[in-house]
Amino acid sequence: MEYTPPDLYESDDVVSCRNLFEVAPEEMALPCKQACKRYLLHLAQEHIEFRLPEIKSLLSLNGAQFIAEENFGEKSPFWILNISSEEAARGIMKRTVCAKSIFELWGYGKTHEELYTSLKKYPVQDMGHFLKVDSTYKINVYTFNKTLTHQERITKIDALEFMPFQGKVNLKNPEHVFCLLEDYGSDPNRIPEHPLNIYFGRWIADGQRDLIRSFSVKKRHFIGNTSMDAGLSFIMANHGKVKANDLVFDPFVGTGSLLVACSQFGCYVFGTDIDYNTIHGIGKASRKNQKWRGPDENIRANLRQYNTEKSYIDVLVSDASKSIWVPKMLFDAIITDPPYGIRESTRKIGCQREAAKSNEEWCGENHIPASMAYHLSDIFIDLLNFAAKQLVMGGRLVYWLPVYRPEYKEEIIPHHPCLKLISNCEQILSSHTSRRLITMEKQKEFEAEDELAHLIDSKFSPYQGHNSFREKYFSGLTKKIAKQVTNTSKMQD
Repeated sequence: MEYTPPDLYESDDVVSCRNLFEVAPEEMALPCKQACKRYLLHLAQEHIEFRLPEIKSLLSLNGAQFIAEENFGEKSPFWILNISSEEAARGIMKRTVCAKSIFELWGYGKTHEELYTSLKKYPVQDMGHFLKVDSTYKINVYTFNKTLTHQERITKIDALEFMPFQGKVNLKNPEHVFCLLEDYGSDPNRIPEHPLNIYFGRWIADGQRDLIRSFSVKKRHFIGNTSMDAGLSFIMANHGKVKANDLVFDPFVGTGSLLVACSQFGCYVFGTDIDYNTIHGIGKASRKNQKWRGPDENIRANLRQYNTEKSYIDVLVSDASKSIWVPKMLFDAIITDPPYGIRESTRKIGCQREAAKSNEEWCGENHIPASMAYHLSDIFIDLLNFAAKQLVMGGRLVYWLPVYRPEYKEEIIPHHPCLKLISNCEQILSSHTSRRLITMEKQKEFEAEDELAHLIDSKFSPYQGHNSFREKYFSGLTKKIAKQVTNTSKMQD
């Protein structure tokens, strides 16, 4: 079986890193409760800021800790981790879309001489099972950010002849695959003559990068204007630590992209949305050259497309600002993408002139209530309170927060006394806007006074000052267009 890292020259997403994701020295030094082995994780250079929270979450799901080497570099395509078992390592790779492959690390060095010395020190008893006379094996050479000729690869493999391999080489279907990996840095314009880091290890498993292609929204049966990218949908599910038989809820379900991703991991999925047409799959289509949606374009059909219809519970037309749920802990995870007011409006039931009236005065059996603006600050207050009430203890809330970058401060991230902030990743959308993927975990049972915590304690202050995100978004876009027009006119003159 040949190890061929997929998408070798993927373009990096424009993302920025926060100190929140830097690994503290004390965390790296945590001892394993059992004897740990060193593993080499090869990561995709895409969604870079999202990788660490995903790997930490998946390690936790598999009963392991995140323990990195002292020279850990978050942006590096290679991480050396201490993991308690090969089973845990395989468990990560069954879920991750941020990592390409994992290897049991046998040797490491800054030069080939250092690598060879390291390999000679690796315990023979740990190699023995994979070097038997009746076994078959293959050695691959992989270089990051540099292409080698066939002869150069052969020369590097021949230099490993001191290794005590006793089995036969089988290039087509070997029992064991080994890999020599060389890292030439990440700058394609300044490739060094010699690698910066060199690794040798036994291939264990590949990640789930194929899910990004097979679940692409381009192939999706039912899509909308804001259908979530497949890769990000799976990342959100992994950040939320969803697992088989969990009940996962999306209060802004749209066309159900997040339900599709979570159902792939064996969850039961449920959602609500205020948009009747979207929930029922009627009205104008979002696809090019298609005017109206077909009779079978709906969320259930999306799950049926990927053979996970058995995980589908239902979706309801419901207003996220008015909870319809019994106040008890129901959901293992809440994974959602609230509207920002750009492609989809932020609306809730009601109207300005009747805002003071009670529900009974305007909600009749045959009445379709009007809608009114649902400010972003209110959306996130309601969302965090809902999660605090309805999540099981230890359950996670994962959601996107739109941000006007010139005014961003960490203090604007919504907090709640029942929820602990786990991670905060940024995806840049434009020169002046971005969205941040926020992951929170329930750590305290909800009490009545928690609902108004944002009014009492300043540290729980809501997402204020950003209700005009839509205006700022289009203001920045208008300025950018005006600047481009001015520059074009100058060039023509």
